[in-house]
Amino acid sequence: MTNTQTSFVEQTGIEGLVVINPIVWGDERGYFYESYNQQLFEKHGLYYNFVQDNQAFSTYGVLRGLHYQIDPMSQAKLVRVVQGEVLDVVVDLRSLSPTFGKVYSLILSEKNHKQLLVPRGFAHGYVVLSPTAMFVYKCDNLYSKQYEGGILYNDPQLNIDWLLPESDLIISPKDQQQALFDPSNSPF
Repeated sequence: MTNTQTSFVEQTGIEGLVVINPIVWGDERGYFYESYNQQLFEKHGLYYNFVQDNQAFSTYGVLRGLHYQIDPMSQAKLVRVVQGEVLDVVVDLRSLSPTFGKVYSLILSEKNHKQLLVPRGFAHGYVVLSPTAMFVYKCDNLYSKQYEGGILYNDPQLNIDWLLPESDLIISPKDQQQALFDPSNSPF
């Protein structure tokens, strides 16, 4: 078996937001990797108690986001794609962070096996770039509708490049009506 490992933890320049490059062992039969190993994460200083796993199937152009949950139900997430390809996007909403308001994006796919560890205090969303995609993620807190919030996907201040023409985007009515980013009123 061949190991396609680069560096397990890749820094993004935003405190707490890291790309995980799992150790992938592959040969002519396919591949194997541990998508989560608590001991390995803790060895790299990543201490999380994940309590909920989620899975979403979507077709090309589906954009989900930008979502977050406020305290006491805020969530850290470990996100990945097991089938297809997405552009994953986060916005730092932590008002005391030096990268407050900064957007970070990364392509996650079944081929690159990358994962994004998103700490609490971020808005999160993604758009499907392939014909279909299966998106899975772990959360360190339970979902609560009462504490959910969002930012409009095409907020002019954030100026996110979703990599697809606007005419290809499929967005829920709820996500089309999210609030604009307001730096003076951060929930974190």
